[in-house]
This record gives sequence, C-alpha cells and structure tokens, in this order.
Amino acid sequence: MKKITIVGYGRFGQTLHRLLKDDFDITIYKRNGDVSLETAYESDVIFYAVPISAFEETIKSHKKYFTANHLLIDVLSVKMHPAKIFEKYINETSTQALLTHPMFGPDSSKDGFEGLPMILDKFKTDDQKYEFWKKYFESKKLRVIEMTAKEHDKKAADSQGLTHFIGRLLEEFDLQPTNIDTVGAKKLQEVKEQTCNDTWELFTNLQHYNPYTKQMRLRIGSAYDKLYNKLLPKQISSEHITIGIQGGKGSFNEEAVQYYLQRNNISAYKIEYLHTSENVLRALHEGTIDQGQFAIHNSIGGIVNESIQAMAKYKFAIVEEFAITIAHALMIRKDASLKEITTIMTHPQVLAQCKNTLAKKYPHLKQTSGEGELIDHALVAAQLSENKLPKDLAVMGSRVLADIYNLKIVETDLQDLKENYTSFLLVER
Repeated sequence: MKKITIVGYGRFGQTLHRLLKDDFDITIYKRNGDVSLETAYESDVIFYAVPISAFEETIKSHKKYFTANHLLIDVLSVKMHPAKIFEKYINETSTQALLTHPMFGPDSSKDGFEGLPMILDKFKTDDQKYEFWKKYFESKKLRVIEMTAKEHDKKAADSQGLTHFIGRLLEEFDLQPTNIDTVGAKKLQEVKEQTCNDTWELFTNLQHYNPYTKQMRLRIGSAYDKLYNKLLPKQISSEHITIGIQGGKGSFNEEAVQYYLQRNNISAYKIEYLHTSENVLRALHEGTIDQGQFAIHNSIGGIVNESIQAMAKYKFAIVEEFAITIAHALMIRKDASLKEITTIMTHPQVLAQCKNTLAKKYPHLKQTSGEGELIDHALVAAQLSENKLPKDLAVMGSRVLADIYNLKIVETDLQDLKENYTSFLLVER
C-alpha cells in the first residue's frame, strides 16, 4: 500500500482520512501531535488539508523535507494560490505537485462520496502518477472534473464563493425557520447551516485568496441595488413630485428648493420637511420621497458635516448642484426681552457663518445646537413659538421664520460676510 501523510486534521482533514483510510497506509501530521516532520515525509504522497491562509507558511517550513520522490497534493478550495506557492518553493527540488479541490465537506459527504465533484489540475505531475490518482478518485465514485487552476477559480467564485457569501449573509440577516416555510425557505436554511458550519477562517480565505471573488461581490451589490430600486415606484404620486428637504418650514432649505422649482418651471410638487440630511437620504433610499435636497457647503462655514456624514451611508444620483445667498437674523419670542436671553440655539453652520459677529455683538450669549432633528433651526423656531423650549432661548436663521412662527426679530444680517453663499444638492435614487 502507498504511504500517505495528511498534513492538518481539522474537519476536512478528517473527511479526507475517511475517504482514503481503507486503501492506504496513512500518517496524520497535526500541530502538537506525536508525529515528527521527518516521519511525516517518509510517505510517498503528502496531502495538505490546512487553512488557505496557512498554506504558504506550511510549504515554506516543510520545504527542506521535499524530495524528487514526493508527490504533494493540496485540497484547498482555491487553486491559483497553491499553484503560485508550489511554483515558488518546489522548483529547486523537482518535487511533483497535483492541484485538487474535493468540492464537498464533512456535511455534504456524511452519507458517502458517490457523485460528489472532485476537481483535478495535473499541474506538475507526471502522466503515471496523475492517471493513478484520477482513476483512484473515480473508483471511489467521485465525479472527476479536469480543469486549470484559473478556470476553477473563475467558476468557484460564482458557485462556492457565492454560496458561502449568501450563507453568511443569511446568518447576518438572522434568518430563522417558521412554521409556514416553503421548500425554498427550507433550502435557504440549509445553505445557511451548511456554510456557517465551516469556520469563519474558511469563509474569509475563500473571499480573499480567489482573485475572482471580489468581482463576484461587486456584482452581488450591483444586482441588489438594481433589484431593490425596481421595487420602488418611479414617482410616488402621478400628480406631483415629492421632494424631501433637510430643513423645516421657513428654513433656507425651503428657500433653496423653491428657487430650484421656479428655475426649472416645476409647478406640481409636494415638499416633505425632514429636518436632517440623514432623514432625507434615508427617505430617498426607502422610497418615501422622489427626490431629496440638503446643504453641502457654505462660503464662510465650509463643509456641512451633517450632510457629509449622511452621504457616507447612502447611494444616490446628483440631479443638480446650486447655491443661494444666505442672511441670518436673531429672533426671540414676542413675550421675551433681549435682557432675558441666555442662549442661542441654531444649526452649527449658522453659528460658523456668524462666528465673528456674534463674538463682537453678543459675547455673553451661550451658543448651542439641538440634537437629532432639533439641529434644524426652523424646528427650533417652531418649538420656541409653541413654548416647548425655554423663554430665555434665541434662534437664528432666515427672517422668514419670524413671520411663520410669530417671533420677534432682534437683528438681521449677522453673517460675517455680506456675500454668503450656501451650496445645495438636489438628488434622486
């Protein structure tokens, strides 16, 4: 009987042993085991059942034991990587190498090996040894498929790599069985269970060591986006376009969207006041608005951080970028006096655009911004007028707010520069 060593005795090493044990004299070499490397390489054939990420270090550290009499056989789930490693380390020794991929595991082979696929690439094996192993695997009722390492990795990315990715996705989704599961739903459970029984190391190695899995993942993302958007209405209402804006009623965002609508002769529209850039882009993604608008930059205050952070989370298409001039007024409740005011609450951008003026004229007033939707100064004005905020609070923004919410204007044009422009994005899915 041929003497064989299996290097690595994890889940698949044990499966490989079950396949070969009746026909060969087998030595098991594993970390912290009783068998030395010298003993392991007394065998004629060495199978490597180690993690993909550990393969190069294994071959490198074992290289000194290779002889021209050895046949090295890898069983990795990727093939171009072991081919490259064998090329790198065995050329000097004339050692032969065979690339294989048993496309089964402990779960799929628990009832036997008949009909399961076995990939072979002759690589650096002579005809005699190659034919021996091909016929041997066929004698075990395996379905032998011959192909190059490159062809294997291309196909495996769209089969094994995809299946493992979907399985892990279902795990992340937390797919759970129900009492109304269809056959298809049960198959999804099987995919999740089978792939997630394997180690996370195997999953990441499949994704990182096959050069074609990156493109597979990009295609999945593109297909998901395309399918998701197909399920959303092209336009929510056939009678008008629905635009969600970053601000509330009376905000600069409302002024900006009115400027956009008038300039583009759009008369059939509905404005949704969403108060934050995050709300706008989430609503666009979920399909509850047709278009969205938010501020991105001011000539004094610079980048609008709120918008940048929201933009990092969502995909969208830019319809148009435009700018309007901005002028800021300080407003208080009509039943309050300036002497009572202790704090100005408004959007961080307003404070940035009026920094020097406020330091000069109102140095005694604390400056703050609201949390969540209250970052919108139009919402601050609304809640101030409804007595939902303290009387000693002032708000800053468009002077239009005073008319809408019955506030008293203390002073106008508090921006540091007369030519104060804010740029806005009008976006869609």
